[in-house]
Amino acid sequence: RARQIIGDGPTYLSFDIDSLDPAFAPGTGTPEIGGLTTREVLDLIRGLKGMNIVGGDVVEVAPQYDSTTNTAQAGAQVLFEILSLMVFSPAITGRPA
Repeated sequence: RARQIIGDGPTYLSFDIDSLDPAFAPGTGTPEIGGLTTREVLDLIRGLKGMNIVGGDVVEVAPQYDSTTNTAQAGAQVLFEILSLMVFSPAITGRPA
């Protein structure tokens, strides 16, 4: 569905860490009970491969609220996945979407 809405245009992907359930990312200012799992988020992001992703960020990470470092690790993994998407982006590869 995201592909239909966005089309081939350049796309900036912003991920808000508080969409994850606090069991996976407690270190945020606004934890959301019943949020997504890390596996669900990674599957969603990986499903965007081939879209024209030109940039991205991960927001709302607040490590001071997480003594386990799970939130920072989840945020780093999400950012890695966004950067990986950019490698396959038509803007980088020169191939059409």
